[in-house]
Amino acid sequence: MQPMNRPPHRGHGRRDPAPSRFNYRLQRMMLTPIYRRLFRVGLPILLVTLVVGIYFASESRRAGVAQSYVALKEAFQGRPEFQVHLFRVENASPQLAETIRRLLDLQLPESSFDLDLVALRERILTLDPVADVALRIAPGGVLTADVDERVPVVVWRSAANVELLDAEGNRVMLVAERNDRADLPLIAGTGANKAVPEVMALIAAAEPIMPRVRGIVRVGERRWDFVLDRNQRILLPVDDPIPAIERILALDQADDLLARDVIAIDFRLKERPVLRLAPNAMAELRRARANP
Repeated sequence: MQPMNRPPHRGHGRRDPAPSRFNYRLQRMMLTPIYRRLFRVGLPILLVTLVVGIYFASESRRAGVAQSYVALKEAFQGRPEFQVHLFRVENASPQLAETIRRLLDLQLPESSFDLDLVALRERILTLDPVADVALRIAPGGVLTADVDERVPVVVWRSAANVELLDAEGNRVMLVAERNDRADLPLIAGTGANKAVPEVMALIAAAEPIMPRVRGIVRVGERRWDFVLDRNQRILLPVDDPIPAIERILALDQADDLLARDVIAIDFRLKERPVLRLAPNAMAELRRARANP
């Protein structure tokens, strides 16, 4: 029998449960948030970056990847659903629509990715008749230009050209001669194009006599003269010319003023309007005064 109080053999002692110093420090470090993120996120990213860097260190591999990307991009953009087959111009006159088509000179079919709509719009806006335009690619591969076309309201005869202007004085187009748009009133004189809104108000006020008006002349870039048939002229004041027109219309309705032998009705001084008679009328007036 073995004695009960025999000490145990040194080689069969129990293992110490306490961690080693290295394990203890490692566990403490992993309890720190910054180190946990470093090992879980930073280290994988570093490894991936290292692998990618080693792979793309070769020039031939870089060229191959770039070529594959270009081929994939071209194949995607060249798909039938991205092709533009037709260009359509809406809300424009036939002449303007044809001008826009010639200006853009699109070679269709073309991928919608190759069409710079901003640049195309800027080119269309260089045309005088175009106030605004919206470009969009509609389903079915149709490029549509929705045009806001300027509407001419007067013919302006300047020193150099005969032009059509819209209600704001913007040029719509050049014309060969005034009779190309005989339906529109004629304005003339330096600076007349800058006062179109004002002259349009005068035209509206003078509507009863507009069939007799041959032109409206800007004088000194300050005021207007109405030139009528029979070589008659109405000289309007600088300020508030509409009341002067209304007064002339009232006199014409009451006394047939414009039917008389009057060369000019001068309202430049509103307090002292002046009538200039024709030579025959002046002679008759002198004879009437000489023989009362």
